[in-house]
Amino acid sequence: MRPPTMARNEEKAQSLLNRFTTMKQEEKRKPRERRPYLASECRDLADADRWHGEILREIGAKLAEIQNEGLGEHRLRDLNDEINKLLRERSHWERRILELGGRDYSRSSNAALMTDLDGNIVAIPNPSGRGPGYRYFGAAKKLPGVRELFDKPPEVRKRGTRYGVHKRINAGYCGYYYYDDEDGALEPHEAAAEKRMRHELVTEWHRVEQEAMKNVASGCK
Repeated sequence: MRPPTMARNEEKAQSLLNRFTTMKQEEKRKPRERRPYLASECRDLADADRWHGEILREIGAKLAEIQNEGLGEHRLRDLNDEINKLLRERSHWERRILELGGRDYSRSSNAALMTDLDGNIVAIPNPSGRGPGYRYFGAAKKLPGVRELFDKPPEVRKRGTRYGVHKRINAGYCGYYYYDDEDGALEPHEAAAEKRMRHELVTEWHRVEQEAMKNVASGCK
């Protein structure tokens, strides 16, 4: 039987060997490549497809997580913000893939299928990712101030009747403003404008006549 001290030394040596082996394996591994901040920076179609797939997995995982109502209001709001951000980023990568000659995801029927980290399919509404405005998912729809947005009935615009339309039509609607002279308010302004225009025309006529007389006189010399 080996002494306890020798057994402890062998365990330490084995532990050091394991740590050394692990360190060497980590050194051989390539550093994890980060996704480009802008999709336009990617020049390779295969890389673009890879980053697009990574975004889909992240969206799927967050969509699965946001279904849990016990996460708390702050975490749910953060998750919803992250999902909206990823959806915008996804649309950028899909446009970039199309620019690089890849598939058009907007025409794909499978574009609405996302997978979480475990490979489970998670469905997402509006597969284009280009819907109007900010959207809420999962338990975030039940947050204070958000539930009212979904519970509020859509506004029904009352259609106007033919009588109401004709009631608002008058001479001004047709372009006739003759009734503006009935109160006599425009007459003084029209008279002043007419006098000013007549004076300008007479002055211009005298100036032209004087120029013509000068030209005739200079021609006779």
